[in-house]
Amino acid sequence: MTPKIIAVTQRVDVIAGRDERRDALDQRWIDFLQALNCQMLVLPNSVKMAHSLLERVQPDGIVLTGGNDLCDLGGDAPERDDTERMAIDWATERRVPLLAVCRGLQLLVHHLSGTLKRIDGHVAKRHDVVMGKHAQSVNSFHNWGIEHLPPTLSILGRAADGEIEAVQHVDLPIVGVMWHPERDAPFRAHDLELVGKLFEGRA
Repeated sequence: MTPKIIAVTQRVDVIAGRDERRDALDQRWIDFLQALNCQMLVLPNSVKMAHSLLERVQPDGIVLTGGNDLCDLGGDAPERDDTERMAIDWATERRVPLLAVCRGLQLLVHHLSGTLKRIDGHVAKRHDVVMGKHAQSVNSFHNWGIEHLPPTLSILGRAADGEIEAVQHVDLPIVGVMWHPERDAPFRAHDLELVGKLFEGRA
């Protein structure tokens, strides 16, 4: 089977001592996508160049990765916010599968006119998320949670404290999770199944 091409966004690291703004990507995303028989297209944090790459390559899916707070919540990477908002619009207009991870889910909710809130107890802690009739143990690295979902998103999973941890679009192939599927070793079978179905068009 020909590997699908998945476009992946990057965080912005500000290196004050070198006066540099660096795009960065956790290498574990390479292994995670390879486990799904997918190839990676890395998107720069430039709306113009990222859009040009999406148009030229026409990837089979997009991942909005974690890292960086949104600028509206005190973050310092406006180029990333703008690039990922463009990527959301590009994917929704073409019905291209999109996975939004942690900060990616926060941006997705915000971009679709939902609201976020500050939360406690979700940084560097594992906890259970109930999805359907089953509880899944997931990692957690976020200070911002979902206050109100936009009407275009529905809840897939909640943490024991009631916080929304997973969502899906009511009409489009879009899934968002607050945990990092790339950070578990070995990768969780549930994450591979969830993301695999999304990129295969079976979410």
